[in-house]
Amino acid sequence: MSLYNKAAEILDKVDQKRGAVKTLVYESKFQNIKQLFALVCETQKYSSVLQEVIDSTKLLKETKLRINLAKVLVYDLLMGKGVKCGGSWKAMMMKHRPRLQAALARLKVKQKVSRNEDLLPSSAQQAGGSKLPRYVRVNTLKTNLEDVIDYLKREGFSYQGQASGFEDLRRLSGKAFFCDLHLPDLLVFSAKTELHNHYLYKAGHIILQDKASCLPAFLLNPPAGSHVLDACAAPGNKTSHLAAIMNNKGKLFAFDLDAKRLSTMSTLLLRAGVTCQQLANQDFLKVDAHSSEYQTVKYILLDPSCSGSGMVCLRDPSQEQPEESSRLQSLAAFQLHCLNHALQFPQVERVVYSTCSTHAEENEQVVAGSLQQNPDFRLTNLLPNWPERGLPPHTQCLRASPDKTLTHGFFVAMFERHSTGAKEARQIASPAGASPPHIATSLESEKDPEGARDPEDHQQKSGAKKKKKSKKKPKIH
Repeated sequence: MSLYNKAAEILDKVDQKRGAVKTLVYESKFQNIKQLFALVCETQKYSSVLQEVIDSTKLLKETKLRINLAKVLVYDLLMGKGVKCGGSWKAMMMKHRPRLQAALARLKVKQKVSRNEDLLPSSAQQAGGSKLPRYVRVNTLKTNLEDVIDYLKREGFSYQGQASGFEDLRRLSGKAFFCDLHLPDLLVFSAKTELHNHYLYKAGHIILQDKASCLPAFLLNPPAGSHVLDACAAPGNKTSHLAAIMNNKGKLFAFDLDAKRLSTMSTLLLRAGVTCQQLANQDFLKVDAHSSEYQTVKYILLDPSCSGSGMVCLRDPSQEQPEESSRLQSLAAFQLHCLNHALQFPQVERVVYSTCSTHAEENEQVVAGSLQQNPDFRLTNLLPNWPERGLPPHTQCLRASPDKTLTHGFFVAMFERHSTGAKEARQIASPAGASPPHIATSLESEKDPEGARDPEDHQQKSGAKKKKKSKKKPKIH
């Protein structure tokens, strides 16, 4: 039963947004990683089908199984190669097999299909047809882009330069890789590239992180020496990204309510070489925004708990049940509360709000509600050349999806203080008083939409800066 217990545990963590499937599988230290990964992925893919079979047979009530444990067992029994355990567990599943098989057969008849894969929602079938590239963020706290590229080339990888468009990434195969077209420290490999056991990953020189997940810290862009707050920090990849952008200079306050997640995060940050962090096992909503400790916080990253619909990329909104809508409303209320709280910090100038959800309830609707309640803030027009925008009228925001951006589903909005008093204070604190070069504020874009800077311009400048700094960075040995 260790295989099924571990698979169910990972699915529980995914539901709780405690990490991506592949990362959780490899961190589990399970003896047969490939077997575990395949079971988790297939169970996740067929989740809605398995749920319907389990509900129609009342399996949970009769066996007292947890839902995700039931799903992995039913998947292997009906769609896999059979239950791979013995004893009472196998006897129990064999006892219920005729009823479960009948329920699956009825489902196929109802939907007029003959194959299991035809039962999947259309969104799942589309997602299954095109696997996402493997994204690798270079950890500039320990090395630099040039040294990582050289190291990989010596191992037989073929560097193709900077990608000129998404089509370059779609064609990736074998050991070829590109530098991403939007993020300067991000490398892109073919979907089948396996790096979890690579030296660079184990040593913390590279971070395996989806491109969409890299956007929040990249767009927040806190300067070195600043005071930054990561409101819902675990599992910690965004936190380590913030620290790298800050060059480990300044203060990075990171909060999470789950003590175990925070402990895991502490280990991750240690491996990544982060030293500017100040971790707290605390509910962000209970953090006193007016405490003297946070009077100098000007940048906040808020990535609160969400439905995770963008990570799974399998849910069909047209088939949502009433209880799902109720859950979304509850999540949205929590997210709005968190966002409003973030905007209450007296010196905050910039807040990035992000989710790995595709639902407007958790994204544009939360943004709209917060803008109404916080008139001192406006949205920043992010990456004007990004192909997928927020739903109108919030097109300043970014959306991401497997089809359009070759990433997991994601949403990012950035709020920037615009009141007169705040502007004057910023000019005194920083004579430049400007937004990061890779974005244009909503005020600027309203005056001259065509004048917003191209993200590639930022990339070239960032690359130039990194080359100057590269001499000071330790090489990889």
